[in-house]
This record gives sequence, C-alpha cells and structure tokens, in this order.
Amino acid sequence: MLNGMTPVEVAYRCAVQPTEEVMRALGFVRQVYGVRRTTFNSSDIIIRVEYDATRLNEATISKLLREAGFALAEEISLLPPQVVKQPVPLAPPPK
Repeated sequence: MLNGMTPVEVAYRCAVQPTEEVMRALGFVRQVYGVRRTTFNSSDIIIRVEYDATRLNEATISKLLREAGFALAEEISLLPPQVVKQPVPLAPPPK
C-alpha cells in the first residue's frame, strides 16, 4: 500500500484501433484524481489503467475510457492462470 492508496490495475482489449483524437482524450483520463498510470499497447490493442481503489472503481474506469472514445471489447484478467492440482487417490486401507 502506498501512502494510504490501494493500487489496482485493469486491462481492456479494444474492439478497434483508437483514433488519434481518442488517444488525445486519454490525456484527460490521466488527469482524473485517482488515476495513476495508463499504458496502451498498439499491437495488441490493449489499454491498461492503474488507479487508486480508495478513490475509483473498475466501473468508473471503464466509463471514463468509453467516454474518451475507446471501444472496449473485453476486460482482460491480469492474474496468471491458476493450476488446479488433481487429487491423488489414497491407497485403500490395509485389510
């Protein structure tokens, strides 16, 4: 935790490549109090936003991005896939 902040990061895949105008609007999203950082990967069309969860939530972030003009297609999980171990069968009790 940084100075009473709860940093959270979300990522979204965009349906289409954003226009130059939309990318300029991203500057206004960065100015919203509680938004810490935004990054855009143009080859994968993924936007990531780090924000302070004590001030904002995921619904607010997605709304800000949509209002800026981003066509969000899906939220991307930033957690690595969880490996589920199969239980090992126990040996039958001795007779």
